[in-house]
Amino acid sequence: MTQAKLGDTVKVHYTGKLEDGTVFDTSLDRSPLEFTIGEGQIIPGFEQAVVGMNPGESKTTTIPADKAYGPYREEMVLVIGREQFPADLHPEVGQRLQIRQMDGQTIIVTVTEVSEGSVTLDANHPLAGKDLIFDIQLVEIV
Repeated sequence: MTQAKLGDTVKVHYTGKLEDGTVFDTSLDRSPLEFTIGEGQIIPGFEQAVVGMNPGESKTTTIPADKAYGPYREEMVLVIGREQFPADLHPEVGQRLQIRQMDGQTIIVTVTEVSEGSVTLDANHPLAGKDLIFDIQLVEIV
């Protein structure tokens, strides 16, 4: 039987969980995820977990933070004065916002704290610093 290898395009179903069992994403309610192994379209640890799998095979793997979304970096947390927000924007904890950086690029940030005078924004990926557990089923090698 053919095993998945670098350069193969594959379709997988997956369920991603945190160490406490909380599910953060799953493909079971939609089409399988399709990607090419080695092209960097998904986190490195997930790609590596699929290598060597046979179609129809399932496995559970733990991906450490450094092979997932990286470490949580405090320097990516910013406190911004409320006066810097448009008057019609009422930020709430958990809200995701798109902001434009000085170089013109946009990034997604999460509002983590709101006070009368300031808003705390976190530019880390929501899963940064977390080890991830994936149940993976290789559906097919395309």
